Amino acid sequence: MALPINIESLLHGKAVEWERLEFKAGWDPLAVLHTICAFANDFHNFGGGYIVLGVKEHNGRAVLPPVGLEPAQIDRIQKELLNLGFNAIQPYYHPIAVPAEINGREILVIWVLGGQTRPYKARLTFAKGGKDYAYFIRKGSSTVRAKGADEKELLSLAATVPFDDRINQRAKIEDLSRELMREYLQQVSSDLAKPARRLPLLELGRQMGVIGGAEEAPFPLNVGLMMFNPEPWRFFPAMQIDVVWFPKEGPGGNKFSEKIFKGPIPRMTRDALDYIKRNLISETVIKHRGRAEATRVENFPYEAIEEAVVNAVYHRGYDTREPIEVRIERSELFVLSYPGPDRSVRLEQLRAGHARPRRYRNRRIGEFLKELEFTEGRSTGIPKIMEAMQKNGSPPAEFDFDEDHSYFMVRLPIHPAALEVAESAPGGGAMRPGFEGRPESGLESGLESGLESETSRNVLLALAAGPLGRLGIAEKLGHERVSGAINRAIKELLAKGFIEYTLPEKPNSRLQKYRLAPGQKRA
Repeated sequence: MALPINIESLLHGKAVEWERLEFKAGWDPLAVLHTICAFANDFHNFGGGYIVLGVKEHNGRAVLPPVGLEPAQIDRIQKELLNLGFNAIQPYYHPIAVPAEINGREILVIWVLGGQTRPYKARLTFAKGGKDYAYFIRKGSSTVRAKGADEKELLSLAATVPFDDRINQRAKIEDLSRELMREYLQQVSSDLAKPARRLPLLELGRQMGVIGGAEEAPFPLNVGLMMFNPEPWRFFPAMQIDVVWFPKEGPGGNKFSEKIFKGPIPRMTRDALDYIKRNLISETVIKHRGRAEATRVENFPYEAIEEAVVNAVYHRGYDTREPIEVRIERSELFVLSYPGPDRSVRLEQLRAGHARPRRYRNRRIGEFLKELEFTEGRSTGIPKIMEAMQKNGSPPAEFDFDEDHSYFMVRLPIHPAALEVAESAPGGGAMRPGFEGRPESGLESGLESGLESETSRNVLLALAAGPLGRLGIAEKLGHERVSGAINRAIKELLAKGFIEYTLPEKPNSRLQKYRLAPGQKRA
């Protein structure tokens, strides 16, 4: 058996947060039992945690090379873990134990998923006659006994499992895609990637923690279908990201452009972000009097949009029939998701960048996103958005939700310089996605030379950022395919010498692109 994450990255704290890791040089069954109990209770919905035996720790960090364990000791520990799961924790619970070799030393990684039947309690002592049990939770990087308010709150979570970690009885094991599972394992450099091709799908899903249920009646977990089914919207309606762009008239007008992204969470998120980056982000060059260096700013800093979108994917409610929406208007960009943040989050704390929820809505989605390096999973998204806006010289980002926490909105104002250039552009800023804020001062000859169509002028603007093929030009102009108008515009611009082939000796090559002619300055 292998873990669905890379063990080297686990030891260095790159795969999971430090509070979800505990290192132990040797085998202390009572201490390990209490930590298993704490991770299984998953008080904050972090997704459980990992106990690494055979590795010393210093200030919460692994000391390498590991001290290691003897092979015979590892076998004995695995048998004791099975016994502890039946006889020392209630209700019974069994973690996944995986031996591994690091720097020539044997270690044992105990993977403890958040339990389906919490709260769990464990024996306080193994002494003869000691039959008392207690609840344990994680506080920071420590395992502590739950008392007072913590115990009451833990008990209130009885039989409540986050939606993404629930069994889906409407689905079959065969609804999980082995191809998508292997692709993920390869991306995170998991030791499970190689054996994944020959393992039975049921065993592979069990090892990845995306199949639950009894041995005789296994079912996929919701997170497995969200991550590893090519059409997850069949199980979760409105699981999509809508990117909507409104031209000059704004939401009250009759014109808008819409692009919908669906699919497994990693693909849906990457495709939406890639589209936004290619089509909606533009750069404005600000020249300063008496200084040779110019300042370059983006209309909306991509880092801020990325954090806002990934944050929405991580924290949205997948049992809510509302998509994530990215709305681009002339002077601002919104990322809207449903429902709002955890009830423990206060709006004034959020706006100050200091909010930290008591628990996360989707404990398993966060784990997968972190391993794919989409997110750090430590409430860093809001501060990163604020930092990206400040670094770009943009007005501050705004965050909002209502008293019922029914939605969450991130508003990113456009950079003033980009807005000024967009408003001075042909059409008064009512351009297609991708051109807001793009300076056109080097293209006056083309824009004012009597070109036959607005499409020709827009094609010229599209090529200001660099060479593009026909399909790339179409996408810049907000089209899904190359239209006749775009073909005619390219022909006109070639004939008038405004653009040229990148492969002039092969005009019909499938690799052919177009660029501004030498006499045309780029913005």
